[in-house]
Amino acid sequence: MIDSSHRRRFRTLPEGVRAAGRNLGWLMATRGVVAVLSLVYLGIATRTLGVADFGRFALITGAAQAIATIVGFQTWQIVVRYGVDHVNSGDDAALGRLLRLCILLDAASALGGALLSAAILLMWGDQFGITRDLMVATIGFVFIELVTIRSSPVGMLRLRDKFSLAALADSTTPVMRFAGALGAALLMPSVTGFLIGWAIAEVATSGAYWLTVWRTGDLGLVFRGGAHGRRVFRENPGLFRFMLSTNASSTLGLSTKQAPLLLVGGYVGPAGAGAFRLAFQIAQALTKLSQLLSRAAFPEIVRAVRAPEGRNIGRMMSRVFLASAAAALVILGLITALGHPLLQLVGGSDFRYGRTVMLWLAAAGCIDLATVSFEPVLMAAQRAGTALVARVVSAIALIVSSLYLLPREGTAGAGMGVMVGSVVAAVLLGWAVIHYVRGNRAAKVD
Repeated sequence: MIDSSHRRRFRTLPEGVRAAGRNLGWLMATRGVVAVLSLVYLGIATRTLGVADFGRFALITGAAQAIATIVGFQTWQIVVRYGVDHVNSGDDAALGRLLRLCILLDAASALGGALLSAAILLMWGDQFGITRDLMVATIGFVFIELVTIRSSPVGMLRLRDKFSLAALADSTTPVMRFAGALGAALLMPSVTGFLIGWAIAEVATSGAYWLTVWRTGDLGLVFRGGAHGRRVFRENPGLFRFMLSTNASSTLGLSTKQAPLLLVGGYVGPAGAGAFRLAFQIAQALTKLSQLLSRAAFPEIVRAVRAPEGRNIGRMMSRVFLASAAAALVILGLITALGHPLLQLVGGSDFRYGRTVMLWLAAAGCIDLATVSFEPVLMAAQRAGTALVARVVSAIALIVSSLYLLPREGTAGAGMGVMVGSVVAAVLLGWAVIHYVRGNRAAKVD
């Protein structure tokens, strides 16, 4: 009786909300096991390496992810944003040209990132505790991180609403990291050993995504439509500007992820970076819902904004915001109650002073969760420039506040800086979304 009433209630929701809910369900289906595995392999790494070497390991992986983000174009957003129109019109040739461009962008990102990373590591590696004996392993890991960029296949699966297949492919990372952590602890208990394990996980995940796309048949579209280079820009108005905006937004978005870690490594040292990284990972594991909601809702938001008949985007936004805000409050309560025991369980007594920074990071993550739908709406409504301005201002606020607080508060100062950046981003993006929704409502009245 209860199940049937829930089903009837679910059917009364707007189709966009129901579709986003189905997408989120598939994304969350694998996240229970993933969250447990991530805490387990982190526990293996921290207890095997110790706080200082784990800090070096965290700085290396964080720098690799930062470089991949800087040079990447978030092509999955390009595929979804413009691919929807080609799918609706049935123009497979145009879709194939768009997909081919996105794959080429990913390849160019890998090449540019390899050159950038080599220069950065050779000039500033010593400042982050990357010793000469670690340099070869570090460069190798960064190279693997770059060549396994998989944004385009991610976009292909989300464009077709293949969230179940994408979730399965994505779950390859924690499973392989768990296996890699066990292998490193038993066979090569060093930073190099764990880098090898993480690199194998990246290769396996990328292979899983490309294999999945090949099986769905969309990979064949890439070879259709001829080699008309400039035609793809005529078929997708505003594509070049959107490419630059998504690249800039993702680059600024890393300020809430990798930049604070690198700042801690530079100011406090590898041990402080290790404590920050573990606290960040635990906070992120519990606030991962924001990223899942964004991925699940983005295709439906694009369809709602782009629909010729015009759906009630304001009502959809209100429901998504209320649901995400309620989830944020619940998660913040869980982190307050369980965060410190998890920190000690995973990292041991050496990481106990990461509790304060974890609470700051968790609060920032919950703000991001509550406002997770704001940026996708602006991107779908061709207001990527507005989202970019908000990210620029929030990144500046994060870096300035972190630089001010780190010398005074230590590692916790970086967590406070992340909180400042999240608050600024939420206010600016929220104001922009409200302005857009009101304008959309006024246009309908006219």
